[in-house]
Amino acid sequence: MTSTEAIPVPPRTRILRRRIRLIVAATITYNAIEAVVAITAGTMASSAALVGFGLDSIVEVLSAVAIAWQFTARDPETRERTALRVIAISFFALAIYVTIDAALSLTGVREAEHSPVGIVLTVFSLLIMPALSLAERRTGRELGSASAIADSKQTLICAYLSAAVLVGLLLNSLFGWTWADPVAALVVVVFAVKEGIEAWRGDSCTVPVSVLTGEREPEDDDH
Repeated sequence: MTSTEAIPVPPRTRILRRRIRLIVAATITYNAIEAVVAITAGTMASSAALVGFGLDSIVEVLSAVAIAWQFTARDPETRERTALRVIAISFFALAIYVTIDAALSLTGVREAEHSPVGIVLTVFSLLIMPALSLAERRTGRELGSASAIADSKQTLICAYLSAAVLVGLLLNSLFGWTWADPVAALVVVVFAVKEGIEAWRGDSCTVPVSVLTGEREPEDDDH
């Protein structure tokens, strides 16, 4: 084989890359629908948490699109850093918006109303998002893709946000605690900032990508 010939891609790698594309496609489809429903319902109910949840779905779509773009290349690793940066910026944008929107609600500029549609939507998300996240994370680890793992964390953030928003919506509906809605919206901000920093630094894997791919041995934790 000459230096100009392309290195053949192992069959297992091709299968994993195809699986990533299918998971990403499912994530984009679901989150696009989720975004429309959440933002519409959130706007009608003046719910900072629900609108933030819908915007998170848009961020999730952008993140998934970045991964899909990466894996259209013959050598996805060449696009790894760019995809990670897009994911990180998406995290930061989400955190900023949700913080501002929640602050407006906490200061009395707006007051959240009941949203049965929002409650049903967040319950569905709690069932779907963790499954998608787990599938992508397992595939990403086997493939050795930091960006796929980062995107799986983005999906898991959506599940965290679903739980927080659901609690806020239920407390507001059952007890009339309007403050619970913006407080629930702020819960995800901590996670979003943390994951955004990790994605920006390329620390999305618990071990370096080169270890996952077998290019070098893992270092001793004491060093």
